[in-house]
Amino acid sequence: MQWFTARLAPVRGRGAVSSRLFALALFAAGGALGSFVPAHAQDAVAGKQVFEANCRPCHSARPNRNRVGPTLFGVVGRKAGSISDFYYTDAMRNSSLVWTPEQLLIYVGNPHKVVPGTRMSFPGLRSDADKKNLIAFLETLHS
Repeated sequence: MQWFTARLAPVRGRGAVSSRLFALALFAAGGALGSFVPAHAQDAVAGKQVFEANCRPCHSARPNRNRVGPTLFGVVGRKAGSISDFYYTDAMRNSSLVWTPEQLLIYVGNPHKVVPGTRMSFPGLRSDADKKNLIAFLETLHS
């Protein structure tokens, strides 16, 4: 708020109060509108921390680097079970899922419920914020 105070203090004369009120209303609306900013714009850094803590033990964020699990580089928009040099379970390969942000949000919450028979041992993320942050980070992994 100091920025607005410093910037609006010189306003004098007719309309000075309405200018300050307009700026205050604009500032308040900006806070409310902040929730409509795409997730990748605000949460990718936090998502990288979620990835490092939960996904990195089995997955890579680099292209063509499969580990125990397939690389997550380019996962957003990719068909599930489609990396040719990774061995998927029949359940994953035949799931017909496409990893949209919405589908990933559901999957990372409970992988075994979404794809029964998956080999993935991870039980899922419980925190909605962690899920959204992780997906925001995954959206940055593309060429």
